[in-house]
Amino acid sequence: MGHRTVDFPAWLAERVQHVEGVLDQLLPPAGTEPESLHEAMRYAVLGPGKRVRAALVYAAGEASLQSGTAAAAQEIALDHAAAAVELIHAYSLVHDDLPCMDDDALRRGRPTVHVRFNEATAMLAGDALQPLAFELLALMPIAPALVVQASQLLARSAGSLGMVGGQAIDCDSIGVALNGDQLQQMHSMKTGALLEASVLLGGIVAGAGSSARQGLESYAAAVGLAFQVVDDILDVTSDTATLGKTAGKDAAGNKPTYVSIMGLEGSRELLQSLHAQARAAVLPLGPAAGRLADIADYIVGRDR
Repeated sequence: MGHRTVDFPAWLAERVQHVEGVLDQLLPPAGTEPESLHEAMRYAVLGPGKRVRAALVYAAGEASLQSGTAAAAQEIALDHAAAAVELIHAYSLVHDDLPCMDDDALRRGRPTVHVRFNEATAMLAGDALQPLAFELLALMPIAPALVVQASQLLARSAGSLGMVGGQAIDCDSIGVALNGDQLQQMHSMKTGALLEASVLLGGIVAGAGSSARQGLESYAAAVGLAFQVVDDILDVTSDTATLGKTAGKDAAGNKPTYVSIMGLEGSRELLQSLHAQARAAVLPLGPAAGRLADIADYIVGRDR
């Protein structure tokens, strides 16, 4: 994981391939009883995906390591943390796509889990992915106090005060005129909380000090919001084939978005401001935080 010895696209591709292998190894093997449940879990997690959350874990780990290189135990712990956030993200997508939520038939260019299997299997697959994420954190070979910190952080970020709470607000806001502050609150919980947790998990595992954690927190907040602003922009400017999920879904569902409140140009101005905030936040961390800056560029660059 040496810093910037390869260009960012090559680094990201390597990290994506690496965490895919980690997930493949840590998920229950295909054929394990009950077979249909485990097949659905593997289908939900493996395959196409940007793996931005895993990349943030690794990049924050690079930025926070005291020695500049990770010890073997830290490498394993970073793998477990990266896999854990991807499992939580995958579970949230499986449930989000269900008919009782967003009712979507397409995810990452493939049929959603309930379409490929059935609703009950999809619900149970999501239910099973969530505790597996915490099992992986519990098995990290680092100081027990850091394992506790990591577990508490991910639990809070994924729960009613984070991702699930944001989803609840989202469900309650269909057809409701939210203002900018309310929309930001919803998205900081629904999307931002898990992205922020990914950054902070990398810092915890790598032993980041308090000043480094402050920089990571500021960066994570800006990047988490930027990610959602880009999603809202792409929902109206991109097509289904490019997105890998149904384009125009938010507008068709009368859901509040940054574009519906601020307009396309206003949303793009906000995005550029968040991009600048993210890059400024990691400057004090020095050259080791270069990958975090690269990821901020990558997230904003999706709107091109």
